[in-house]
Formats: sequence, structure tokens, C-alpha cells
Amino acid sequence: MPAEVRGTTAPTCVFAMPPVTGLTRRAEFLAAARARRAGTPGFLLQARRRASAEAAPEAVRVGFTCSRKVGNAVARNRAKRRLRAIAREVLPEAGRPGWDYVLIGRPGATAERPYPLLLDDLRGALARVHAPARRADKAEPTA
Repeated sequence: MPAEVRGTTAPTCVFAMPPVTGLTRRAEFLAAARARRAGTPGFLLQARRRASAEAAPEAVRVGFTCSRKVGNAVARNRAKRRLRAIAREVLPEAGRPGWDYVLIGRPGATAERPYPLLLDDLRGALARVHAPARRADKAEPTA
């Protein structure tokens, strides 16, 4: 029975997750290609922090692409469906507001890799692109 019918209101979520929207313009994909990236066995993740003047600063934006190297149209569409599914599951919790992400399918891997491993790949890739950048000049000199 719906909560309104019983005379009570449904509980609200205490933690608001950022809205996940899609990248639509080629320029947005190209900007992400010039930013951080993390390769995984299942796909390549590109990520960039948007300028505050760009799209909604509280939104997480995501795009998907698969080249013809992935296969014919059926194979590319299957790979993109799987990428959309993992993004829908992981990005609301692990994605950061104000960031754009592009997931690029890999030939022979994205469509065949087990789904739980793809989820782990995305979580690990997000952790790597959001990790503080290591500086080469702080490395210990080798003697």
C-alpha cells in the first residue's frame, strides 16, 4: 500500500546523490580526452573537472563511446549498454559533482568481461583519477 494512502509520508533520503546526466557535444568528449585517464582491462576511463562556469556544477556527466575496432554495430551497442549499466550503478555513489567522465569500450573485453569485474574496474579507475597527483620532483633520487 502506498505511503500516501496509509496517511503517512514516505521517508526521504538523508544523503542526496548528485544527478548523473549525459555528455552530448563532441567538444565535451574532446575536453575529457585531454584530461586524466585510467585504463582497466574492461575499458578506458577519461575524467576531467569542469570549470564552474560550464554545465550544472552539482551534476556528474558521463559519455560512452566504442570505436569500430570493438566490432560491428551489434557488438558496439552491446558494449555501450554494459558501460551504461556499470555507470548507472557506480557513478551516483563514486562519481564527483562537477566532473565529466567518458567510458571507452575495449575490443574483445568490454562485452565479454564478467559484470562484477567491470564494476570493480570502474570503482578502481575512479579512485585512480581522483587520487592526488604524484609529483616527479618529490621522488627520492636513486644513487
